[in-house]
This record gives sequence, structure tokens and C-alpha cells, in this order.
Amino acid sequence: MGSLYLKSPLACLAGDAAGGIVLRDGIIAELVPSGGRPSQPVDEIFDASRHVVLPGLVNTHHHFYQTLTRAHPQAINKKLFDWLKALYPVWSRLTPRSMRLATRLALTELLMSGVTTTSDHHYLFPADLDDAMDIQVEEARKLGIRMMVTRGSMNLSEKDGGLPPDSVVQDEDEILADCERVIGKYHERGDGAMIQVALAPCSPFTVTKSLMCACGALAEKHDCRLHTHLAETHDEDQFCRSVFGMSPLDYLDEVGWLNDRTWLAHGIHFSSSDIARLGKHGVGVCHCPTSNMVLASGQCRTRELEAAGSPVGLGVDGSASSDSSNLMEGVRHALMINRLTYDATITHLDALRWATQGSARCLGRSDIGEIAVGKQADLAMFTLDELRFSGAGDPVAALVLCGAHRADRVMVAGQWRVVDGMPVGIDIARLRAEHGAAAQAFL
Repeated sequence: MGSLYLKSPLACLAGDAAGGIVLRDGIIAELVPSGGRPSQPVDEIFDASRHVVLPGLVNTHHHFYQTLTRAHPQAINKKLFDWLKALYPVWSRLTPRSMRLATRLALTELLMSGVTTTSDHHYLFPADLDDAMDIQVEEARKLGIRMMVTRGSMNLSEKDGGLPPDSVVQDEDEILADCERVIGKYHERGDGAMIQVALAPCSPFTVTKSLMCACGALAEKHDCRLHTHLAETHDEDQFCRSVFGMSPLDYLDEVGWLNDRTWLAHGIHFSSSDIARLGKHGVGVCHCPTSNMVLASGQCRTRELEAAGSPVGLGVDGSASSDSSNLMEGVRHALMINRLTYDATITHLDALRWATQGSARCLGRSDIGEIAVGKQADLAMFTLDELRFSGAGDPVAALVLCGAHRADRVMVAGQWRVVDGMPVGIDIARLRAEHGAAAQAFL
């Protein structure tokens, strides 16, 4: 790939890099201080004087397929369980083609908002969608974005006392066999990995205890991560106590998931003693501020979780609950709701840290989420040319406080994936038309 000097950025969320950043072969090779120059010759220079440079954002929780059911008339203005009951029968119509379009649209939106690494929690497997994970990997590779593919699952349906209809669940043997297949085929290890695999039973009210235990054992066997929804609502807490005779966190411990392989989506309704246990064991929590507000689920105790030792990351969550796939928007929402939860000492830098370093830690990665020598060349670059930024004094703060939502340039592994605000190699108009037409089947 050679070398590239991003010269004299307007601002940079890094150490002493006012003079720019040197990239060599997809790695950050040098931070240039103010007034300095690269220590070695470079192949190319990019004038970054209009750009605020951030580490590429890392999205740690999403449901790509839900882009097909945004603002769905049967689900708006409902809390989680009622929302799920309304949408599960609708989602059962998912096909390989609509899954592909949903994935492509979500990944494109994420890239355009500055995301360079994303996870997706896909747990829905109606008939003929056995290759859902393969579709996601193919689409991620085409766009050049890093992805943690989470092989989700549900095996507890309505007939068993669960929430989802029988048509979208699988049996345990089928699930575990495909988990082994997906890990063996796609899971990359080490710095610079583009595709990794995690195992992700959906939630306590959609999977059996046996499946949770088996996935935990598989994750240990293959050295991969674990993900699930937990402590999102009071209804979930009541379900766990009624069905399992224990709290959601005690349930997590009983099935062998209370360890640093695990990151949880939402993590809202944890007690102070719960938080201390999570921190002690290094369990990560993905804060999903937008969907938490849309579904009125509650407020994540981010400050206490971090103080206890838990990695805290950010996720856009499903596009039927957040109704967007824009993590830069989620950064602003995280700042606002956490100021409401705590006070004005929660800063824009806290929210940006959750979306970068914190999210990288949730995914078990130390090679991304930071602009530093030796890290991957994953960058999100924003301009302040829009009217919303006029008069802004602090360029980095302006991105969050003034509501940036679209990156001008995005780089993954040293390659430009968004240029002049547009994703490379994607026909936006065509994607919008095809995805919109596919979504009509879900109304």
C-alpha cells in the first residue's frame, strides 16, 4: 500500500499529531507534532486541513435485518416485549435477498457515519436463511469494513414459553453445528483481522439454558467471544426471576458467561453489586442510547461500569428501534442521556471514547479504536463546512455538540472506503430503490 501523510489536520483526536499522521502499509507509523514533518519520505500527501480526524468508530451492537422495518406502524410507541411480539411475525418473512439488501444498506450507512468496525447480532433464521452469516461476510468484504459476525440463535419459541414464533427458531444441534461451521470458515485471529466471529444466543427469554452453556463451551474451545442481550428491561428481570428463579446476572454466571469473553447489549438494570461483579470479571457492556430512549427501556450506568472495570462501548442497536445505523448520531445521544443521568462532567470525549477505545475493548481488540503508532489505519474524517458548525470553536467538541452525522472520508486498513461523503463502489440511489422495494414485503 505504500505510505500516506495526512498533513496538518484541522484537529485530531490523538496525542501530539497536530502536524499530521503518517500511514505505512495500513498501519499508523508516525504522529507528526505541530510544525514537524515526517521523519522519512512518503509516497503521497493528503491535505487534511479541512478535516477533524477521529479513530474509526466501532459499533458493538446492531441488527442489520431490521433496516427493513423502520418506523413500522405495528411497532411504534411500544415498549420492548410488546414491540417484539408485534415484529417477530413480520420478521419471519425475511429472505436471503432481503437479508442481503438489509446488510448492504446497514453497512453502507455505518461507513458513511464514520464506522470502520461493526458487529451485528443476527439471531433470526426463518426457512431458507441458513446462509445468513455467509451473506453478511460477503457484503462486509465487498465494502471493505471490519466486522464481528455474531452467530446468533433462538431455540425457545412460543410453544416453549418464549416470545418468538416457532417459524424463526432452530433446534440446539442445528445451531451448534452452524456455529462450528461459521467459526471454522471465517474467524480470523490477530491484529488486523477483517472478519471475526462471536457466538450470540439472543436473550434469556428466547434461548434455553442448555444452549447458553453449550455456546460458552464452544467459545472457550475456539477462543472467540460471546454476546447477548441482558438487563435491558424490568420485564426481562421479572422473566428471569420467574422462569430461572434468579436475576439476569446470576443467570449469566450460572451458564458460565461471567468472564472477559463476554460483552452484553444494553446492561441497563444492574444493581451496584451487579456492576461490581461485572467489573471484577471484565464483562463488557454495549451502551445503546438511541434505542434505549426510543423503547423507554432505561438508562445505562456507564460511569459506574467503567469505574468497576467493565469496558463500555456504543452500539446503534437495531434499525427498527433506533431507526438509523448512524453511530456518530449515537455518540451525541450518549452524551445527552448520560448528562441527564449524571451531570455536565460527562464530556464529548467520554462519548467518543465509548465509540472507539471502549467499543474495541468490548470486541477484545487492542489494534483498533485509537490513533497511535502501531494501530490499524482506521480513520473517520469529518469537515465542518455545514451551517450547523458555523461559529464552532472546538472542532472535536463541535462534531458531537453540533450534531455531525456524516463523514467526508473514511479509511479502513489504510484504504479509502468513503470519499467526499460517498461510499466507494456503491450506487446509493440503486441501493435505496432496491432496499425500499424489498421493505414493502414487511408492511
